[in-house]
Amino acid sequence: MNETAPHITRIDIDQVRADVPSCEDVLHFNNAGASLMPSEVFRALQTVLQNEYHVGGYEAEGRAGDDLAAFYTEFAGLLNAHSDEIAYVENATRAWDMAFYGLDLKSGDRIITHGSEYASNYLAFLQQAKRKGLHIDLAPSDSTGQIDVAGLEKLIGPRTRLVAITHVPTQGGLVNPAEAVGAITRKHGLLYMLDACQSVGQIDVDVEKIGCDILAGTGRKYLRGPRGTGFLYVRRAVLAQIDPPFIDLHSAHWTGPDSYELAKGARRFENWESYIAGRVGLMTAVRYARRIGLPAIEARVARLAEMLREALRQVDGVSIHDLGAKKCGIVSFRKEGVDPARMAEILGDQGINVSVSCLAYARLDLELRRLPSLLRASVHYFNNEDEIERFVEAIWAIH
Repeated sequence: MNETAPHITRIDIDQVRADVPSCEDVLHFNNAGASLMPSEVFRALQTVLQNEYHVGGYEAEGRAGDDLAAFYTEFAGLLNAHSDEIAYVENATRAWDMAFYGLDLKSGDRIITHGSEYASNYLAFLQQAKRKGLHIDLAPSDSTGQIDVAGLEKLIGPRTRLVAITHVPTQGGLVNPAEAVGAITRKHGLLYMLDACQSVGQIDVDVEKIGCDILAGTGRKYLRGPRGTGFLYVRRAVLAQIDPPFIDLHSAHWTGPDSYELAKGARRFENWESYIAGRVGLMTAVRYARRIGLPAIEARVARLAEMLREALRQVDGVSIHDLGAKKCGIVSFRKEGVDPARMAEILGDQGINVSVSCLAYARLDLELRRLPSLLRASVHYFNNEDEIERFVEAIWAIH
C-alpha cells in the first residue's frame, strides 16, 4: 500500500535542532498541544497567504494545486494507507465526529471503550447513547494501566458494534496496545475507531498493522503542523457503512432534482470551504516528518522521555503518573504540596511551556486514580539532554 511521494530526501534527526526558532528566553520543551513548526512549514503557509493577499483566495488555491493533491499521498505514505482513504478536516475532534456520527447505530447497540478515552469522544458516546438508546461498555485496565485486551474480548456480545479507543491519552504517556485491539476487532468483525491525536507524529502509526477502520488526528501536535488542521482516515471497506452527518457540494454531487451521490472515498467527509494555507502547511509537516523517518522520531522521543522520567524520579516529592507497558513522549507527574496549575505558572514565567491535565479532559481515568490534575511535559525530537537538565532543575526549585 504505502503510496510514497517520489521526493523523499532524508533529514538527519541530529541536525533538526538548527531548524528550531532561536530564542534564549524560551525553553522549547513544549507540551504537544502546540509544538513548534519547522521553518519550511512556516514558509509554506506564508506562500499561500502571500498569494491570497496578492491575487485572491481562489487564485491562491489554484497555485497550490500540486501541494493540495500531495496532501493525500503524503498522508497515505505516513499511515500506510491509500490516498482515497484520507480526508482533510479542520481538527481531530471534528474528524472523529464526522465518522462516529455517521455510523448506523441503533437502540440496544453497544460500544466498547476504555477509561483513558478523551473527553470529547466520551461526550459524543453519551449524547448518542441518550439519543439512540446505545450502551457504553468500559473495558478494564490490566496491571500496567493500559486497556486489558483479554478483558475487552470478554465484553463483546451479540449487540457489540464498535470498539473505540484513544491510542495515546491526553493525560499521560500511556500508549494503548492498538495493534492487539485490532486483532480482536478483526476476529469478531467489529468496527474499530482509533483516536490518534497524540500519537501520529511521535509514533510510527501503520493502519494496516493496527487494523483500525477509522483514525483521526490533528496537525498541531507531534506533526508540528498549523493549528486548525486535522485529518481522517477511513478504510475503503467500511466507507459504505458511514453516512456523513452533513454534506455539501464538495462531499456530494447533485445528480438530479431529487438525487445526489456521495464523493468517492474519504473526501465525502470534507467541506468545500477549508483552510487552504493550513492544508498546504500540514502536508509540508507530514513530508518533513517522513523525511526524518517515523522510526527514528519514535526512538528519539521515547529515549528523551525516559531520560526525563528518570531524572524527575530523583526530585524530592515528585511522583510520575504515566501508565502502560509502553510509554511515549508525554510525561505526567505531580510534586507533593504544589498544585500543578501553580507549577505551570511558575515554569511559564521562566519560559518553560507545560500543560495541566484535569478531570475535564479525562474524568474516568483521573477520578479512578484520585488525581484531580497532573502536570504534563512533552518532549519532541528537537529537544536535547541539556534542556531536560534545565527543566528538572526548575522542578527542584519549586516549593
